Amino acid sequence: MSIPQSGGGPIERHEQLAEYLADGCKPKEDWRIGTEHEKFGYCRDTLKPLPYDGPRSIRAMLEGLQARYGWTPLFEGENIIGLEKDGANISLEPGGQLELSGAPLETIHETCDEVNEHLVEVHSVADEIGARFIGLGAAPHWTHDDMPIMPKGRYRLMTEYMGRVGTHGTQMMYRTCTVQVNLDFGSEADMIQKMRVALALQPVATALFANSPFFEGKLNGHKSWRSRIWRDLDPDRTGTLPFVFEDGFGFERWAEYALDVPMYFVYRDGEYIDARGQSFRDFMAGKLPALPGETPTLSDWADHLTTIFPEARLKQFIEMRGADGGPWRRLCALPALWVGLLYDETAQDAAWDLVKDWTAETREELRVAASVDGLQAKVGKIGMHDLAREVVAIAESGLKARARPGAGGLIPDETHFLNALSESIATGHVPADDLIAHYNSDWNGDVTRVFAEYSY
Repeated sequence: MSIPQSGGGPIERHEQLAEYLADGCKPKEDWRIGTEHEKFGYCRDTLKPLPYDGPRSIRAMLEGLQARYGWTPLFEGENIIGLEKDGANISLEPGGQLELSGAPLETIHETCDEVNEHLVEVHSVADEIGARFIGLGAAPHWTHDDMPIMPKGRYRLMTEYMGRVGTHGTQMMYRTCTVQVNLDFGSEADMIQKMRVALALQPVATALFANSPFFEGKLNGHKSWRSRIWRDLDPDRTGTLPFVFEDGFGFERWAEYALDVPMYFVYRDGEYIDARGQSFRDFMAGKLPALPGETPTLSDWADHLTTIFPEARLKQFIEMRGADGGPWRRLCALPALWVGLLYDETAQDAAWDLVKDWTAETREELRVAASVDGLQAKVGKIGMHDLAREVVAIAESGLKARARPGAGGLIPDETHFLNALSESIATGHVPADDLIAHYNSDWNGDVTRVFAEYSY
């Protein structure tokens, strides 16, 4: 989850809220790719999650990366809670999941190099302290009581609030991991079409990247339990957002939506001030109970935008949020899928043609079916396997049209990053299918076998 944002000074006009979003518009030559992924750390001998403190811990990981690879530490009070270097940062999810938020880069070749370098660094430090990391959408056997709590004020406030508004919020916080990509837009019209394609096709990403069939030591009946969790987290800030598909959607409409999402906090002088359930509209009027008489800054607005968790999220860029964390090679496939779909105009139009006639009910049914059945999902006449085949083909055409070479020109484009997805299309199997097959055969129902066979 996000670190405190730097959005700007005082908000003096209501229009600044939408203008802040519109400031994300960029000419196509300035569009970038930002890939993020989370992973679970664990003790190699006990298979228990890494605690925050101690010789074998999250703190030891962060300090080791700082000392060996030149990352700059970020602190909350006296606790190291992140690192930054060259436009990228490493942060902590509530249960100690280690997240790389990559720098904005021009090509998937570059972002994949960044991911590879990061995982090599993580492995080297982890190896010295007797730890390992694994990419899964949900913790395979750890219970809530097994999970450590990271020393971040934001998470302390969120944990209690999650229990008031849904049934799965703390599962999301402490026991899930995702991979996502952040992409740019050129104009309001471009943003609108990208958001609509993104929200409609997140179920395809969920199906292709489904990688969480286990929870608390057994099969859970879903290919993506992580996706299932998001459906009962907090209806005020999650979902597929039907209003995005309505006439009149744009930056102003998103700002109005965000204003109605209850607040979590206000960040002041290194502290998170409790504003749970309070209204940003009241904050605009100087009537926020947490800070009576004070009005917000654009940094407060930027922070608030990070507390909204739909399947695709608009800030000054668009975040694709539908995929489970997963194996090393699929960390590059996720940006390849969305860049191929949305960074070439012909591909983007083709993707929109696929989904433009779907109803809100169809989009939501696909979301549910993808979490349960992966590529075997079916909604009405729409078969997920066939839909995914079309989507990956469109993405491949978009990457070919981009024609961004790698390896000094030896690789003509970025299409090979889709290979893992093409294999899933060919076989009908996604990572969850392979895990389920192992569980029912050579693992003899022992989910802990996943650590030896699937860790980075």
